[in-house]
Amino acid sequence: MKKIVFIIYTIALSLSSLNVAALQPVDIAEFQKALKNARTGEKIAFWAEQFIGAPYDTDRLGTYVRREAIVSDENMDCMYHVFRSAELALSNSPEEAVSKALDLRFHTKGILKEGRVVNYNVRFQYGEDMIASGKWGTDVTAGFGKTSKIKGSRNYTNYEILSKQEALSAVEKFKTGDIVFFIKRPEKRLSGEIVGHIGIIQSGVKSLGSGVKIQKQKDGEQKPMDKKEVYLIHASGAKGRNAKGRVMKVLLGEYLKSMPFIGVKVTRFKELGK
Repeated sequence: MKKIVFIIYTIALSLSSLNVAALQPVDIAEFQKALKNARTGEKIAFWAEQFIGAPYDTDRLGTYVRREAIVSDENMDCMYHVFRSAELALSNSPEEAVSKALDLRFHTKGILKEGRVVNYNVRFQYGEDMIASGKWGTDVTAGFGKTSKIKGSRNYTNYEILSKQEALSAVEKFKTGDIVFFIKRPEKRLSGEIVGHIGIIQSGVKSLGSGVKIQKQKDGEQKPMDKKEVYLIHASGAKGRNAKGRVMKVLLGEYLKSMPFIGVKVTRFKELGK
């Protein structure tokens, strides 16, 4: 399985001059077919990575909402990036991804008429509502460390989060495909939002080679210890500005250290069929 996924990642990297916006449905279908037996988290991270370099969507409403579109891959904000990555991962064809979008993006169900979404008014606009819906996986925040409560908003009296420091201490617990919701300071809320940003985790083990700590094996042989590297893939930018934001991949630990958010919530999809 790991070999298959590695081959797919290698192929995808060879297409680095293209992003998913440049791929035709037949190309996307081929990737979905090749990924069919991969783990759900690996699929989510795979698709998230294909969007790296895509320009940030500065439209305050969201280009996909303004166009009443499901697919709008030429630019994206953090929510659309997470939407699209999960939809492609949880489906086996481009057409099925559209059907998945009509479920995952909405409190109820999206309605598509003549190729246009006619009820984006009932879409998820708040990350905390995505978590509460259960559509975006199981809330696994408590498994990362001691949680704390902050002042809630809207329908949430108090809100339980993993603090920035606790998250930093638990970086290696994050798994590929985890959805991370970054929590704003209550005084920074603009329209009652608790979640201020969203991203996707990709983690892996990297051999450190020579000149690093040595791990002694049972047979006496010594080899370099492996280090788990955990990355955040996210659409970084600012709404209403012409800043050169884009989808990027950064070390999670480094992002957590410098981020303006006070903590996180984490959800994780179950394996399909389980």
